Amino acid sequence: MKSLYKFALWAGGILALFSVYFYFKGQYSIFGPLMVFFFLALSVGFRGYKRLKGFSFAMLIFAMVAFAMTYPGLLTRWGEFEVKSLIVPLLQIIMFGMGTTMSLADFGEVIKNPKAVFIGLACQFTIMPLVGVALVFFFSFPPEIAAGVILIGSSPSGLASNVMCYIGNANLALSITLTTVATLLAPFVTPLLMKTFGGQLIPIDLWEMMWSIVKITILPIAAGLIFNKLFHGKTAWLDKVMPLISMGGIALIIAVIVAAGRDNLLTMGALLILVGFMHNMAGYFFGYWGCKIFRIEERSCRTIAFEVGMQNAGLASGLANEMGKVATVGLAPAVFGPIMNITGSILASFWHKRSPKDEKKPTYEVMKEA
Repeated sequence: MKSLYKFALWAGGILALFSVYFYFKGQYSIFGPLMVFFFLALSVGFRGYKRLKGFSFAMLIFAMVAFAMTYPGLLTRWGEFEVKSLIVPLLQIIMFGMGTTMSLADFGEVIKNPKAVFIGLACQFTIMPLVGVALVFFFSFPPEIAAGVILIGSSPSGLASNVMCYIGNANLALSITLTTVATLLAPFVTPLLMKTFGGQLIPIDLWEMMWSIVKITILPIAAGLIFNKLFHGKTAWLDKVMPLISMGGIALIIAVIVAAGRDNLLTMGALLILVGFMHNMAGYFFGYWGCKIFRIEERSCRTIAFEVGMQNAGLASGLANEMGKVATVGLAPAVFGPIMNITGSILASFWHKRSPKDEKKPTYEVMKEA
């Protein structure tokens, strides 16, 4: 099996060389497919190496983006069927899967560590929307593109942050609690933030957006919770299948949005990538050091950094689709999503090798050092 991963990486290297050659030759009809296979090869190859495995999903997303940019027609309409109509059902399936992994015990951290929960929620719903507003006005984005940046900044963290917290030696219980509580608050807080900061850019129907979030997140999660309560321990297969469905669903959603907004992306794609990176880094920085100011322990600081920096691109994409502006408002979530997965994986790998310094050492280690 190891030889397969090595072969995939070698194939990726060869494909990269051919891609560069055909790009500078101006033969984009060949360059596009080569890039699709290049990222697919990396996605497969990375899975064979512990340090690179966390980047496999990001490479799959890039492969889907390359496919969407090369063959946009295949991801916009199939006969009379508009592919973007799959976005909301896919998100509902993903949220249902999230609900099946949850129980009321996930809210226990609110009682155990209320200070960290409160600060984490406050950071999520203030830092990222404000950073988004600052960036879009500084770079003078067109109104609907700017609204997309503010939208993803107003959409609280999703499942990806939980995975990064697990890898990065963070407080996983706190991460699950923050994700859950923030998702439950989203129908009320996200529309208010959009109305406040994005209302001058595009028309915002407050109640319609609230209902959209309830429909996309709250109802499927509630159904998942009920399912988990009734069938706990009886559907082990579902626990194995749902993560794969979730990853495939997110990759397809991003590809559909990229295909719909291909022309806009060609115009300002590089600038959106830069803004996405800056937005993401600001979330990690202010989330982490904001907690340090309040003297929160290291693991929880790491958790809140992930929760703030990694917003819910899927939810933002679904809302953009519900607004009928997936090709413009939906572009920022589509671009920011892969960036967050890559930077999150890098940060998680960095912290994985470094145990929190403020943890108390076992007695035998203290005696050994003495």
